[in-house]
Amino acid sequence: MISTGFERHRRSGRIIANFTAFEADLLRSLASQLVELLRNEAAVPREDQDPFEAMMDFSGPTTVPEDPVLARLFPTAYTHDEEAAGEFRRFTEGALRDGKAQAAATVIETLEDAGLPAEVDEDRMVFIDVELDRETAHTWMRSFTDIRLALATRLGIEDGDEEFWLSLPDEDPRAAAHDIYEWVGYLQETLVQSLMS
Repeated sequence: MISTGFERHRRSGRIIANFTAFEADLLRSLASQLVELLRNEAAVPREDQDPFEAMMDFSGPTTVPEDPVLARLFPTAYTHDEEAAGEFRRFTEGALRDGKAQAAATVIETLEDAGLPAEVDEDRMVFIDVELDRETAHTWMRSFTDIRLALATRLGIEDGDEEFWLSLPDEDPRAAAHDIYEWVGYLQETLVQSLMS
């Protein structure tokens, strides 16, 4: 990856980053997959449903999602009380799903607003300049957390297993996926530092 991560612009105070079109397209793809996962299993409101009724609809799920990524994104609140955990999930998971999906959608929209084309020509070196205000930067940061949790869950990454990942040969597809996981972590770290500077 070429990106040098995020930094704060000295004059405007905005958070900026410069990505190759390939890198920006990879971020868009990761965010799109997250949106699809979050929205595929979410309850879709009926078209004829009153907006206030939809807002007050607490008929959400009461059990842990079957997909391991969703189970990691929405952990059980009360591990020793199944009934309380189910009630908590019923009242909160729908809104949490919407928030995570909207954050990932913001990443996609920002990249496309910055000029990322629908189709990326990998043979042409094109750069995408991204500028974030503080609020959007915080949204990106939250989405990076969700993307990294999703990648870690799919890959089976655990604390203290760095030696295993470093020992994989370059041609192993898991090594490339782990590199993406590390790259998103690097972007998140530079984003946090930019917000704090």
